[in-house]
Amino acid sequence: MSLLQRAKKVGRRYQNPVPTSVGGPDAILKALPKLLFNKEETEPKQPLGPFTTDAGVYAQAAGSGLRVTWFGHSCLLVEMDGVRVLIDPVWEQRASPWQWLGPKRFFPPTLPLEALPRLDAVLISHDHYDHLGAATVGRLARLQPEARWVTSLGVGERLRRFGVAAERIAELDWTERAEVAGLRLTAWPARHFSGRGLHDRFTTLWGSFVIEGPERGGGRGSRVYYGADSGFWDGFAEIGERYAASGGFDLVMLEIGASSPYWPDIHLGPDRAAQAFEAMGGHANGAMLMPIHWGLFNLALHGWRQPMERLTELAGERGLRLWSPHPGEPTEVVRGEALWSSWWKRE
Repeated sequence: MSLLQRAKKVGRRYQNPVPTSVGGPDAILKALPKLLFNKEETEPKQPLGPFTTDAGVYAQAAGSGLRVTWFGHSCLLVEMDGVRVLIDPVWEQRASPWQWLGPKRFFPPTLPLEALPRLDAVLISHDHYDHLGAATVGRLARLQPEARWVTSLGVGERLRRFGVAAERIAELDWTERAEVAGLRLTAWPARHFSGRGLHDRFTTLWGSFVIEGPERGGGRGSRVYYGADSGFWDGFAEIGERYAASGGFDLVMLEIGASSPYWPDIHLGPDRAAQAFEAMGGHANGAMLMPIHWGLFNLALHGWRQPMERLTELAGERGLRLWSPHPGEPTEVVRGEALWSSWWKRE
């Protein structure tokens, strides 16, 4: 039986595709001593950057057909065949319900929201604060009124509350798709959870997404997998199999940060990200692994550089092709041509 099915609910709560522990009070109690006496450098000692985005680059379409700007953490602008999709935007100072308390950005946004080019779509994978900034959404709704918003089931209500017009929103169940300006966005299961408070966990859906362009020159168009937040599960292999016969992916975007032995089911970390990439057939079909969900917020107990340091080691050991651009730099993707930026080594 396929693991890639529509989401199931028990009462008001969506269920993970496989049994999953998200970590409750027991995990917090176990982690508390480590938190209190943690000697890891979980935040940079000095401010990072400054990193800036040259918005003038967006005036010209990418010659390769695919260009990505990584703004830090899981926020990206994907330009595919001239169509622009902004993913999980958070321009807030903190990934938190409050802007006076909570995980604070390591570096400022690389450009103002007002300087973004015209967007065709905004993709919101789930409603956690490090993936959905309420103030960011409200400002984007005013600045980009023609953009389509694609998200997971139940998140549309939050977007409407933050100022997005209802008719601009498409909510997707797992396995469903939306078409935006010639691009196809398909939602697939992920192993995670949702919620923005103490009492709304699992009441909206979460997911991963494939973004693909139309065929070009008799072959497939550009195609990326955005893993969002997920622990490891066998569904990675099945998603890879779904697309292998038609050429796989150009980029496989997988999270490497915010992992911990105290919540092993809901975040990958670098070792499991490498395992997931290989399970998806990425190494075999010429795809490149793009690390996301790191380098901007302190959301775990590990050192802030540790995920990238470890992934770099794994890439050398296993021959993985990494694609890791400089923050805020619009960068063209050429299939099979790895990219490695060492910006994180400097402070």
